[in-house]
Amino acid sequence: MVERYRTVRLSLERRGETMSADEQGTIERFFDELDPVVFAFGALLTVGVIVAFFVDRSFVAGGIDTVHDEMLSYFSWALLVIVFLVVLFLLFLIVGPWGKIKLGDSDPEYSFLSFFAMLYSAGFAAGVVFWGPTEGLFYYDTPNPMFGTEGGTAEAIPLAVQQTLFHWALPQLAVFTIMGIAIGYFAYNYDGVPLRVSSALTPILGKENLDGPAAKVIDILAVFATIGGVATSLGFIGSQFVTGLDYQWGLNFGDTGILLVVTTMTILFTISMVLGIDKGIRRLSNFNMGLFVVIMLATFIVGPTMFLMLLGSQALGGMISDFVSMSLYTGAAEGGTGWVEDWTVFYWAWALSWSPFAGLFIARISKGRTVREVAFTGIVATSAATVPWFTFVGGTAVFYQHEGIADFSEVMAFEAGAEVSGFILFDAFPLGSVFMIAFLVLVTTFFITSADSSTLAVSMMTTGGKAKPSNINRVFWGVVLGLTAAILMILGGEGGAGALEQAVVITGAPFAFVCLLALLSLAKDFSGTYGRVLLQEQTVIFGSSGVTSESEEDPSVTADPGDD
Repeated sequence: MVERYRTVRLSLERRGETMSADEQGTIERFFDELDPVVFAFGALLTVGVIVAFFVDRSFVAGGIDTVHDEMLSYFSWALLVIVFLVVLFLLFLIVGPWGKIKLGDSDPEYSFLSFFAMLYSAGFAAGVVFWGPTEGLFYYDTPNPMFGTEGGTAEAIPLAVQQTLFHWALPQLAVFTIMGIAIGYFAYNYDGVPLRVSSALTPILGKENLDGPAAKVIDILAVFATIGGVATSLGFIGSQFVTGLDYQWGLNFGDTGILLVVTTMTILFTISMVLGIDKGIRRLSNFNMGLFVVIMLATFIVGPTMFLMLLGSQALGGMISDFVSMSLYTGAAEGGTGWVEDWTVFYWAWALSWSPFAGLFIARISKGRTVREVAFTGIVATSAATVPWFTFVGGTAVFYQHEGIADFSEVMAFEAGAEVSGFILFDAFPLGSVFMIAFLVLVTTFFITSADSSTLAVSMMTTGGKAKPSNINRVFWGVVLGLTAAILMILGGEGGAGALEQAVVITGAPFAFVCLLALLSLAKDFSGTYGRVLLQEQTVIFGSSGVTSESEEDPSVTADPGDD
């Protein structure tokens, strides 16, 4: 590819059509930095889906549906088990001796608050905002079969919020964090290990094989998973934006409107991405968190304040006490398999599809921090921000539905999209239009932060781990991401977000095994370098140690009288 560029340039120069020095530098940098295998295969997979959509829309929709069903049939239990193990491992890193290990030997680049804001915004905050006023309503109407509670009753209210907190607190954040720690540790603590997703498996692949076929497959899978996961989120947010305009102001532009919204969002996050982490992502993340807190507190004050305090305490306590059961519940005996696949498995797959880019981005901003600090920020500090949001916003929506203050029945019956729940909720507030506008701004800016950091991560993946890829590379992947999101939204059509949910399961489920291998890689390296935790150093895991006892070697040795 690089040679082809040089040939074209020489040909142009011979004809007197030379490029400016800046143009030559930009284009040459783009080609020189590429990892041709990862870029080519990642681009072919995603662009191929885009082209196929325009050739035969029904074929693409049918293919997505078939692959989605097969994935759920074989991998749903594995996702539940793997995510649970990741959570346990991260909790151990926070309290155990390995937590003091540092990622690199420099000081942190960003303050803790900026680090937290970027990690939260880039990780999954757009999804938190989207599902905040909606998710608890579904669990209130159709509770998890594990609880055996009738839907639509007072008993279902705390269980609905409890289930929501479970889905959005520790587990989703855990898969981002484990990848971030693994990538950052091996990239910053080992010489010659690049900042890319396959580096998380350095002890398993071998440092000398990070440019080998297995590593390339992982990086290509990471590109595909990231495009699918982030495009799904852009599709959700775009749907919410378009639906909000139609619901509140009667503005319906059809597929053209979808393309316009996605194009606008793509331009905005591309601008933020080109500005870089410090000028773009960091500043926007800080703004997001400020507006997030304002809307959350305003909802708490306007809504049923004392009820929300009581509800939050009970739901959080229930989530903690039932955490193991909820994590490993498959619904096998109660016939709840479909419920688990529709909700818990979907969310874990969504998080896993984000884990390559979120992990790479977390690694990029975590240099100089300890493993304990990254793990704590990734699953504890972010959960501390998520729990009150779902308690206040989601709890108010469920309370309003139960008391008849607002009517979400069409949403719960799937006659209206989940996108309208926020508008129904805020319409019942004083100054409802102000809340709606602020809500749309928050959704959009949170997504811009997630999209620009993910596109930066994909650019890093396709350039062999360069921390600052060229603008051409970033813009290319931004356009691909935007087009993929538009296609998924159009495929969803009147049926809602079905195509979006199916796409995220397809791209995320295979990455569960990469996360598991990343966990094993960290455990292997930490135990070998910093000492075992459970077993003493001389313990042989399998087979004989080959060492005989002193009494067997020397028959004259007798037992001490005190040994009795």
